[in-house]
Amino acid sequence: MKRRALILLEGHRSIGLLYVKAAQRLGLLPITLSSAPAQYGYLAAERLESVCVDTNNLDALIHECSRLGAIYDIAGITGFTGLDESVYATVSKLCRHFGIPGPNPASIERCCDKFVQREFLAEAGVPIPAYRLATDATEVENSAAQIGLPVIVKPAVGSGSCGVRLCRTVDELIEHTAYLLGGKHLWWSSPRILVEEFAQGSQYSAYTMGKEIIGICAADFGPLPHFVYHNFTFPALLADDKYRRIVDVSLSCQRALGLGWGPAHIEFRWTKRGPIVIEVNPRLPGGTTPRLIQLGYGVDLVTEHIKLVIGEEYDLSRRQSQIAAARFLVPDRDGILDSINGDSAGAVSGVAEVKLYVEPNTTIVRKGDYRDAIGHVIAASASPTETEAILQRAVDLIDWSITPFPTVGE
Repeated sequence: MKRRALILLEGHRSIGLLYVKAAQRLGLLPITLSSAPAQYGYLAAERLESVCVDTNNLDALIHECSRLGAIYDIAGITGFTGLDESVYATVSKLCRHFGIPGPNPASIERCCDKFVQREFLAEAGVPIPAYRLATDATEVENSAAQIGLPVIVKPAVGSGSCGVRLCRTVDELIEHTAYLLGGKHLWWSSPRILVEEFAQGSQYSAYTMGKEIIGICAADFGPLPHFVYHNFTFPALLADDKYRRIVDVSLSCQRALGLGWGPAHIEFRWTKRGPIVIEVNPRLPGGTTPRLIQLGYGVDLVTEHIKLVIGEEYDLSRRQSQIAAARFLVPDRDGILDSINGDSAGAVSGVAEVKLYVEPNTTIVRKGDYRDAIGHVIAASASPTETEAILQRAVDLIDWSITPFPTVGE
């Protein structure tokens, strides 16, 4: 009898190992297909099976999966998206080719392009910011004039807030457009820029699996003009009417985009007009989210997703009720990280996890996106006040310092 295997397309620095461990607990052999397996340190550290293959080449992936299928019983295929959103779309095409459970490729592809996504949501009457598509500096400026400053300027394809900035003045608009089009930003396709209204208000994310709402998370960003997450709280403390409105809009997004299989998360801003949809992501979020949901509701979202992928019944029923929160460590300057130590923070009662992403003597150059975080702390308790206090005690115990780069002339 062939051993059952789970194919993972690419890896992920925050949730890749969670998928590997969950697959192993379910009796599956995880096999990672990647264009550069060495970039995922846990593969070598855990002595996991991996194959080097061009994950942008669908034919090469079909060939490799067929080869592996002669050796193993391929129970399912899933994967991760990084800065290039196309990987998860490729996962859906592989599932369709081999006739195994997976999302609709057309639905995934229309979500991966933020402009196309906006068009589908607008046609369905889903509340979204005013938006325009631009391909050069003149079109960016004209779009901003039509919408009215301030505006959000971002790549039409991408993730992790890379290349996303609030432009409050014409000078900021010109500066950021020059950055995006001047060769400094990595484009995965021809440059296309989304210019949209700045929806001001509290940030929330709704998490779904299939057509079920798992829960809603509250989030806080660091200082503008960038959008770097500093805090997550799950579940969000929402009045019943707010919760229902976010749920209703989330389900409207699914219908508009043809989603309804597998995990997704929908990002909102709660404005004077109510919930405004910022983005629909047809995948499980990375970072701390799966851990927060497990601490808050007792639902292991990674395991339940794998069950869905391999055609088994999944269970999203809540097993507990806690307030879980994450605080990210984000530097306030560039320079050399002299030292960092989180041992004492991990000993604080109520702290579930302290993770540092960097080592001493690391060069810190902030980019204004998810890559700025150098670590996080997660805590959980029965009340929001207690959870916040635990987080603050832990963060205060993390000792780290950065020596700024010398200024010109020093």
